[in-house]
Amino acid sequence: MKSGHEKIIVIVGTNASGKSSLAVRLAKKYSGEIISADSRQVYKGLDIATGKVTSEEMASVPHHLIDIADPKDTYTAATFAKDGQKVIEDMVSRKKLPIVAGGTGFYIDALLNPSILTFAAPNKELREGFELLPANILFAQLKNIDPERAAALEEKGEQNHVRRIIRSLEIALSPKEKAEKISSLPHFKVLWIGIRWDTDVLRQRIHERTLIRMEDGMVGEAKKLHTNGLSWKRMEELGLEYKHLADYLRNKITREQLIEYIDRDDARYAKRQRTWFKRNKEIHWFEGDKLDGVEKLVKEFLK
Repeated sequence: MKSGHEKIIVIVGTNASGKSSLAVRLAKKYSGEIISADSRQVYKGLDIATGKVTSEEMASVPHHLIDIADPKDTYTAATFAKDGQKVIEDMVSRKKLPIVAGGTGFYIDALLNPSILTFAAPNKELREGFELLPANILFAQLKNIDPERAAALEEKGEQNHVRRIIRSLEIALSPKEKAEKISSLPHFKVLWIGIRWDTDVLRQRIHERTLIRMEDGMVGEAKKLHTNGLSWKRMEELGLEYKHLADYLRNKITREQLIEYIDRDDARYAKRQRTWFKRNKEIHWFEGDKLDGVEKLVKEFLK
């Protein structure tokens, strides 16, 4: 890969902020391709509930790191960093502009700076990244990386104890243990673009998106996933919508509760996303209904 002149655009924001449509718009105008940075859209079949971009919405723009993993398996940030680097290398060789778009900030940071994934001592930055994820997702990653440590936690009844799981992940990922070293990207220039909305407006957008997904067949999709072998336990591990869909399909909650809980958890997740991205002072923030200045910024960056 060439080094020193390549450029990457990164588009971040909370769920329901409009990242995908902006990424497509920029990709079409500046000969780009899109890398999806979403910890659940990597899985095949997790379409409606995750808000995965449709073929029509892609508008013929190539999208990468979508539908590449079996939902029965665990796809980690380290795997995302490796796969993402390969995709970027291929794009650069074809003179395409890499556009990374997604709401999983920890995955994006791991892609651009994979050194955060390997450490021995407690690491504040990585811990904050892990804290963005619910206990069931963290525990699933620990089981994939170090089944013995996961089993030990389970024996103590600590499989939902976030701090205990994070510390176990720290140990498991230590260079002394099983960490896989991932080379850093060459010195790319990165333009960070963020989309944000007023909190009340975002809550309304999240609610409207939940209703649309219900109409589009989110429940039927979850039922099909289970019929095809995705266990209830694994659906719970996938978190957010899938945890509540699993409960609904087992008649543990009503339809009204399903919508309420999805809205609630998506809003909580959006708050964690905002906290994560707030740390990055390089992000150029735009209000969701005022994106006119984005293309001017991109044009200057690509000169």
